[in-house]
Amino acid sequence: MGQSLSRTDASSRANFDSYLPMRIDEVPVVETHLIKNAEAPGGIGEAPTAIVSAAVTNAIFAATGKRLRSLPIDTNSLKSSS
Repeated sequence: MGQSLSRTDASSRANFDSYLPMRIDEVPVVETHLIKNAEAPGGIGEAPTAIVSAAVTNAIFAATGKRLRSLPIDTNSLKSSS
């Protein structure tokens, strides 16, 4: 199974470079429950999308050597970036 990253646990890691994430066949069953309420919809799926722009801009930097520091990314910002 995956290893704990808790700071209070003896198996804590100093960084993610030595953390081995679980493979798909090692992941336990996860149950998802949607609870009906009067609140506006939200909270499903937003968290993982926050890192996408960082990954894309880092990939652009790795490919072109140009660091983009604003969003949205378009071809004009890529051409004018230094």
